[in-house]
Amino acid sequence: MDGRPTDQTALPWPLADALDLRDALLAAYADPARGYHDVRHLAEVLARLDELATAGATYDRTPVLLAAWFHDAIYDGERDAEERSAAWAEEALPDLLDAATVAEVARLVRLTESHRPDDGDANGCALSDADLGILAAPRSRYDEYAAAVRAEYSHLSDAVFTAGRADVLRDLVAKPRLFHTAHGLSEWEEPARRNVERELSVLAA
Repeated sequence: MDGRPTDQTALPWPLADALDLRDALLAAYADPARGYHDVRHLAEVLARLDELATAGATYDRTPVLLAAWFHDAIYDGERDAEERSAAWAEEALPDLLDAATVAEVARLVRLTESHRPDDGDANGCALSDADLGILAAPRSRYDEYAAAVRAEYSHLSDAVFTAGRADVLRDLVAKPRLFHTAHGLSEWEEPARRNVERELSVLAA
């Protein structure tokens, strides 16, 4: 088992009349070139959003779920992937939703580039926490995640990848906090920092 959901069409999708769009997004996440940013990642983000809601986090379900679906819709290792994913949402959604909701979906997708939502941004805090929640995974799952990220950049030498990955991780640990919801702070912050520091130690060895 590779952790991918066996019935991908059972993943929570908020637009009952737009199953063709859902299927196009699933096809994008199924690209075999993806190591980590695949449908398993999508399913885990959606599951963490449910976990946050159960724990008391409040957010606008439709735009946040759609932003989760779109946030890695385009993923090729380039720096503007979030921008292109947001542009896809802006192109695909206007016939399905009001303009304000479309704009919110696109804003949230763009936010996943930095994972720095304002404290009062309930939607952004929920999505950012759900996306970064992998950092707090049990050690074995975290190690799978780290290996899958390396696989996505298999075209890079070990030296180039290690330098770039270490920069990303150092940027994460430099944040005053990785998580912004009450649940994320209480349940995920400490194990996430422990995992990231451990990976940095491995990269430096």
